[in-house]
Amino acid sequence: MKDVVALIPARSGSKGVPNKNIFPLCDIPLIAYSIVAALKSEMIDRVIVSTDSEEYAHIARHYGAEVPFLRSTDISDDKATDIQFLNHAIDWFKMN
Repeated sequence: MKDVVALIPARSGSKGVPNKNIFPLCDIPLIAYSIVAALKSEMIDRVIVSTDSEEYAHIARHYGAEVPFLRSTDISDDKATDIQFLNHAIDWFKMN
């Protein structure tokens, strides 16, 4: 059976709420809640964060997620679509 992967998107370029993905909620970065929930699930084998930010990657790793790649800027702006980051992750899996 193949691994079940939770893929969490977290780009750093939010214009409406800057750095919303790492904004502290009760002193915990917002992204940590998704990571911890996925890690607690018995249905999920791996938790991977897709980000364009080394800072976000560091925080994600601190909470137990893998960040095996960084997204390029051309798929990390405010016009980037979900399919772009998903295809980027799928391409990474194909090569690894």
